Amino acid sequence: MSNVREKVSYLQGLTKGLNVNDQSAEGKLMLSVVDVLSEMAQEIHYMEITQEDLETYMETIDEDLSDLEDYVYEDADELDTIEVECPDCHETVAFESSLLNDEDVIEVTCPNCGEVVYENTVEYAAGDYQPIDDFGTATRRSLHPGL
Repeated sequence: MSNVREKVSYLQGLTKGLNVNDQSAEGKLMLSVVDVLSEMAQEIHYMEITQEDLETYMETIDEDLSDLEDYVYEDADELDTIEVECPDCHETVAFESSLLNDEDVIEVTCPNCGEVVYENTVEYAAGDYQPIDDFGTATRRSLHPGL
């Protein structure tokens, strides 16, 4: 928009070249209009500079955020997850496979209905992940829906 500043400068030069003065009503009006245009051109120039600074700042923030996301979510893509179908609402629940071997008491519940879909205190048959209740009855809870 420096073009606006150049045009206003041209108008200011024209008023001086034409000997426009504030002695007549038309001269006062013309000089006042050119002064207002000059102030507007300065404000527009200031806004352009501010906008460029904001764009640079936002690009820096965006790059920093991208770097942070890469750092935080780098390991998230590498996690092995297990999907379990909830026996109550049939919602698919995913959790980290490392929970299968955890020594602490772990209970994974369905976020939809609250039903327990996995407990590490319950014994599971090898490779099939069938929980066996206190009565010796196996209840199938498929870790992979559709199997």
